[in-house]
Amino acid sequence: MAAILRADGYFFRKILAIVAVAVVFTSIPAVVDTASAQEVIRRQNFFERLFGGSSRRQQPPVVQPQPGAPVQRAPQRQRQTTQPRRSQQSASPAPAPKPVIEKLENAKVVLVVGDFLAGGVAGGLVSAYENSPGARIEDRSNGSSGFVRDDYYNWNTSISPIIEEVKPAAIVVMLGSNDRQQLSLNGQSLRPQTEPWIGEYTKRVTDFAASLNKANIPFLWVGLPPFKSPAMTSDMLAFNDIHKKAAEAAGGTFIDIWDGFVDENGAFISTGPDMNGQPVRLRSNDGINLTREARRKIAFYLEKPLNQILGAAASPSATTETAALPGNAAEPTRAAAPRDLSRTGPISLMGPGLNGNSGLLGDQQWTPPETERNLFKPQPGRADFILQGEAQKTKEAASDEAAPQ
Repeated sequence: MAAILRADGYFFRKILAIVAVAVVFTSIPAVVDTASAQEVIRRQNFFERLFGGSSRRQQPPVVQPQPGAPVQRAPQRQRQTTQPRRSQQSASPAPAPKPVIEKLENAKVVLVVGDFLAGGVAGGLVSAYENSPGARIEDRSNGSSGFVRDDYYNWNTSISPIIEEVKPAAIVVMLGSNDRQQLSLNGQSLRPQTEPWIGEYTKRVTDFAASLNKANIPFLWVGLPPFKSPAMTSDMLAFNDIHKKAAEAAGGTFIDIWDGFVDENGAFISTGPDMNGQPVRLRSNDGINLTREARRKIAFYLEKPLNQILGAAASPSATTETAALPGNAAEPTRAAAPRDLSRTGPISLMGPGLNGNSGLLGDQQWTPPETERNLFKPQPGRADFILQGEAQKTKEAASDEAAPQ
């Protein structure tokens, strides 16, 4: 009996399994037809659940239209008709260009002569006086020139014709940065910084300064700055000494700019303060050429003495009438003979008249006038009056005690 029941149970489970499989297979087509069922099956995938699913963007389910049902179309995206807003940075207006100040017809001319450093100084002066209609900068520098290679360009023979042509009110000189080379004299080459070389070089510099003095025009001689090369810096110091003596002997003014291009220890710097004290780059990578800020800084050294020469023409409000006025220094400033300050001369005690008295101060007792004497007398109600009364009482009491009985 038990065997029959087991056999019947086995066949019964078989029949249930066949029926379940048939039900599953008959329901699959209905499920597969819909996209939502596919999405459910895909999401239930074991690996996708384990690794977070697919990284693709899921598309919305597509609904199959039923037969005879109206077709529903997705609404079309409206085209954007408004222009996108510009960013604030692109919409900001460009800075207006600086107005160009026209120079007056009778503007005073500042003549700049020298080598490539002088050409840079001329550019700095143009910026310094760009708002001054009564002052104009004339650049006649020659980049590769100097006092040594007179076969290439001879400043001693060229300076006078230039002055006659330009007719400047002031002259700015900056020369010597190209002079570290052999000098030819009577067919013989002289080595730099030797005694014959220094003698001939000093003569040429002195002759040039004498030509400026002969023109009777104020001139400013700008000293040379240090360079990155220590050997060049040493030679520039020697040149500055020669130029300074020659310029001052000819009545000119030597402008020393050395401290503006070295640090507190006197060493060369490529970055330093500009004319406003802000740190900027002053020299190029080669340690020789000047940057725009350095050129403007040298021009700043020249502004004060130039303004004294130009007078009212240096003012931004100069007119044709004011520009024609003579400057404060119509002639070159001659250096006065130095005074001997090694000793001080004797001073006579009887020399000055001391308010009509012949004696020294304190020799006579001063007596106030009668009108001022009352001011010093104790007045009733004042502290000195009260103190005087108390002092008088004390004095009288002391006298009574000392009096014989």
